[in-house]
Amino acid sequence: MKTLLDRDPASGEALAEIVSAGRDELSQAVARARAAQPAWEALGAPERARRLAEASESFTQRADELGLLICREMGKPLESARGEAGAYGRVLGERAREVADALAPETLDGGETESMLVRVPHGVVAAVTPWNFPVAMPMSILVPALVAGNTVVFKPSEHVPLVGALIAEVLQAVLPDGVLELVQGGGDVGAALVASDVDMIGFVGSRETGQAIMRSASDGLKRLVLELGGKDPLVVMADADLDAAADAAVTHSLRNTGQVCCSLERIYVAELVAERFEQLVLKRAKDWKHGDPTKKKTRMGPMVSEGQRAKVDEQVRDARQRGARVLMGGEIPAGPGNYYPATVLADVPTDARIALEETFGPVVCLMRFDGSEAEGIRLANDTPYGLGANVYTQDRERGLRMAGAIKAGQVGINQYLGSAPGLPWVGARQSGFGYLGGIEGHRQFTVPKSISIKKA
Repeated sequence: MKTLLDRDPASGEALAEIVSAGRDELSQAVARARAAQPAWEALGAPERARRLAEASESFTQRADELGLLICREMGKPLESARGEAGAYGRVLGERAREVADALAPETLDGGETESMLVRVPHGVVAAVTPWNFPVAMPMSILVPALVAGNTVVFKPSEHVPLVGALIAEVLQAVLPDGVLELVQGGGDVGAALVASDVDMIGFVGSRETGQAIMRSASDGLKRLVLELGGKDPLVVMADADLDAAADAAVTHSLRNTGQVCCSLERIYVAELVAERFEQLVLKRAKDWKHGDPTKKKTRMGPMVSEGQRAKVDEQVRDARQRGARVLMGGEIPAGPGNYYPATVLADVPTDARIALEETFGPVVCLMRFDGSEAEGIRLANDTPYGLGANVYTQDRERGLRMAGAIKAGQVGINQYLGSAPGLPWVGARQSGFGYLGGIEGHRQFTVPKSISIKKA
């Protein structure tokens, strides 16, 4: 029997020993989900949405418990963790109805033929989800997959098994047996689940793991939705509101200890204003202290693991060796816990690892450029990723031109990535395959099917 030890990243304390799913357990979970799927599909999307919405009250009642688990398992500051935990108490019903509305049948008139476009579920969906937003990310897959009529086998990250188990418990209380199955374990269990008798994989995580999933899924031509990593740029033009741009640069490089797929990881600043911008960033970054995530005023908790911290530290050291200036931070602090301080780097060479590889850590990475529109676009696109991007300029038309030319799924102009109801979350290029959210994202969990009948 294989187990994994769940540890608090702030103290190293063992929280739980979790039994990993073996092959037989995994096969049985998939088989139960397969057996439950026809009856679940037969209920219809409106009824499935209604049943899921019944979990809202439980999410609200258990928000503090769930928030504390998030804080203890992955180190998110408690206030932020409780906010994430409580969100689905407020929005679960609305989200479920959004999915049902997106999947409603359509009737089309073909002259002598009347046709219906219906959307049918794939069958059994494997949901393999990350630790950095351990409620929001699983729910972004579970809700549309289930309302669409699929059953789901859910494997949360090995870093947040207790959070995953509580999510499953809350949802299973309002679902028929077998509709949502939980399996626990590390990457080996995730790989075995992907290779099992499932019809679709919904995954949020790294590009490298997404590539491995695509290879594994290819033999069975399994359907995929992969939300992968990013190396998001912020381009600060000389005419930008520098205070607003500095606010965005610091907040969205450091929030969640930088462990966000759409963190700002490459900040290109026009040479004319670079020195002033560095000072504005440094002033703000000094307010981002790391510490005990259970304390109210803590803005940054520990990194999720020693391995993740080591990766960030290696990238910072490489940048320094190549000539980057360390304006702040850049050293692993003494003492227990996987802490890494808010770090500000300036004059980062474009060939440094931190300019090329996903960092996923609390580093504000500043680089200068000549300030031209063309160069800003070129630098923003100088990556295989394409998740988000941001442009700050007071010239509206230039901002729109640059946003149109930057290869990313979402672009913010004079604001961090904004959104509106109904928009999907898209990873362009190597930041994703398929998409989540909005009408287009909800429909990824179904197959469109046309039924035509000759008119009488």
